[in-house]
Amino acid sequence: MNERPDILISGGGVAGLVAAATFGSAGFSVVCVDPAPPVTDAAAPGADLRTTAFLQPARALLEEAGIWPRLAAEATALRTMRIVDAGGAVARDFEAQELGDAPFGWNVPNWLMRREVLARLEALPGVDFRSGTGFARMITRTHEALVTLTDGTRLRPRLVLGADGRDSPVRAAAGIGARTIRYGQKAITFAVTHAAPHDNISTEIHRTGGPFTLVPLPDHEGRPCSAVVWMVPGPEARRLLDLAEPAFIAEATERSAGVLGALTLAAPRASWPIIARVAERMSAERTALMAEAAHVLPPIGAQGLNMSLADLRCLLDLARAAPETLGSREMLDRYHRTRHPDILLRLAGIDALNRASIAGAPGLQQLRARGIEALWGLRPVRRTLMQLGLGAGADAT
Repeated sequence: MNERPDILISGGGVAGLVAAATFGSAGFSVVCVDPAPPVTDAAAPGADLRTTAFLQPARALLEEAGIWPRLAAEATALRTMRIVDAGGAVARDFEAQELGDAPFGWNVPNWLMRREVLARLEALPGVDFRSGTGFARMITRTHEALVTLTDGTRLRPRLVLGADGRDSPVRAAAGIGARTIRYGQKAITFAVTHAAPHDNISTEIHRTGGPFTLVPLPDHEGRPCSAVVWMVPGPEARRLLDLAEPAFIAEATERSAGVLGALTLAAPRASWPIIARVAERMSAERTALMAEAAHVLPPIGAQGLNMSLADLRCLLDLARAAPETLGSREMLDRYHRTRHPDILLRLAGIDALNRASIAGAPGLQQLRARGIEALWGLRPVRRTLMQLGLGAGADAT
């Protein structure tokens, strides 16, 4: 048992597991803990049937961590992002080819991601993943942290990395506050097959109440397939989840504006509340926050986990540049200065887009449609927005 690892990671979700694989691949000793065993079978109870679109910078990080080769065969390329304003009948395509030969990103099921990252961790001797054990408390000192786990084990890492969700125990233990925005919405997630091919186009349809997003997946039982994130007001979510399957899928087809033809349910429905939450700081003494411990955003524009991996990229680059300073105040202050402004900028943009999508007043609907037209119509603006969406400007400085 390594009682003095370089890094303790609290959180065994996708972000925490990828962080363990990334730092382990870079030669750091890592202990990763999570109180809940990861579910790695789509058919198992509690499986995360959502999907994640990994944008270009995220793929590069996954390749460095030795994860991407395990995922490539199951990943679906996203070559076009289409934004549709159903109220104003406006549809505009943002094409990856404007920026180069590579797709915007690749869509991967979350349960599969967990399975393959765990397989990678088993091949890394410097990584110790402890399922069923969580972070309990810590005391930090100038040169190390003193951490107690839920099983009573005590560790002395140089860096504690909180990747333990929107109600992060590490964030609370470090005394870092967070600002929360509540939208009164829920996201309903499921997968569908459809008559028309998706042609590797991710389609985001905006209409009063919130966006409806179709993200390409590999064919299912010989039919084109997409993952769906449907954002609606809370009471409407309860109504939709209570519907029998035929009635639900009929409403989903209508809400999709028919862009892929009639839909057929291919995976169970699930839901979760939509909030925005941003930590006041990304770091404290011997502590760094990443992923939902640092920022939670509405699921618009594939920013969530990709922002989390931008956090990880920044931390990795700082750690590699000066391994002897891992967890130092200088390193962590630089991490905060690099990542926090970028997160606030992205939050402002996604918050504005979500509020415009929720808007029901006719004048605001017209403004939303005109905004889509304006963003698409000016080529320099369009290219800048696509580059920002891919993570430009998120490097450590």
